[in-house]
Amino acid sequence: MNKKSKKRILYIFAILLLGFIALKIFSGNGDNHQNKRRTVRVTRKNIVEKALAVGAIEPLNEIEVKSKISGVVGKLYVEIGDFVKAGQPLLEVKPDPTPLELAQAKRDVEMARIEKKNLFTQLQRSQQLKQKGLISDQDFEKIERQYKEAELKYQMRTEHLQLLEVGKTQIAGKEIETVVKAPLTGYILEKNVNVGDPVVPLTSYQPGTSLMRMANMDRLIFKGTVDEIDVGKIKEGLPCKIQIGALPGKTIKGHVTHISLKAKKQNNTTVFPVEIHIDDKAGAVLRAGYSANANIIIAQRDSVLALPERVVTFRHDSAFVQVPVGEHGSKEKYIKTGLSNAIFIEVLEGLKEGDQALEKESKEVE
Repeated sequence: MNKKSKKRILYIFAILLLGFIALKIFSGNGDNHQNKRRTVRVTRKNIVEKALAVGAIEPLNEIEVKSKISGVVGKLYVEIGDFVKAGQPLLEVKPDPTPLELAQAKRDVEMARIEKKNLFTQLQRSQQLKQKGLISDQDFEKIERQYKEAELKYQMRTEHLQLLEVGKTQIAGKEIETVVKAPLTGYILEKNVNVGDPVVPLTSYQPGTSLMRMANMDRLIFKGTVDEIDVGKIKEGLPCKIQIGALPGKTIKGHVTHISLKAKKQNNTTVFPVEIHIDDKAGAVLRAGYSANANIIIAQRDSVLALPERVVTFRHDSAFVQVPVGEHGSKEKYIKTGLSNAIFIEVLEGLKEGDQALEKESKEVE
């Protein structure tokens, strides 16, 4: 073997040796990194404990508009989304009596007219007899009362017939017509009928046809439910931050105004209905039916000492953390905790700012 071949072999050997040494160094560093204990420091945090309510934005007062007379829708004056003032016409209900109803109404008027005429004749005769002293004042007053009742009955029957035939009449100087007017100032949210649809009147024994739904959109509330785990922590007056799915980035402020005393079942869970009054819309245009989540602020601590709750061990109503001792040692230390938001927990006693606590050891799943 010549000198040139020996040099080449030595060169290759040196490269392999350097590579082996580098591999050991890097592999050793990797082991040290894996074996190095992970710690967290006690820092200052703002901690907010809150309860989540899931629901939607709804008007405070939403009403159904109904008619007090029967018939069919003859004319519509408004559409969905229109703003109307109280007393403004919404629609006209055109009387649509059956032939039997119309005939019965005419017969009632005729019978009332005959009854009134007969009693008027009796009243005139009684006046003559009274002047001659042949009947008592009591008998005369009885005939007079019967005549007034017959006169009123005739008037009522006539007004009823006018409503059936014409759709309007006048009672005690007040115009009665078949135009349904807005009971409040607000927006038309729903229209449930069209021209030609039948209308059943609202009476003491039937609910009547729902013609429209309307509400004052200036007074909106959040209606939702809170899990039974959190309902014991909340109370009326607590501040809330409402986030609306259709308006990302907008946070609406409000406060709790009502907590139901009775729970209800929802998707196999027990929840309690709550209502939240909206105080600040943050410039957002709210619409009835927007789905939303409300964070009810139960308690808040600003700039307090805190640790990640994952490093705290709770045992027998006490809290403990592992703190490092030397390079490889550790010891368990009792701490007193306060408010928690499920991520960070307030440290009241046992540790000071900058102190370290060991992360819990993670176990590999085989």
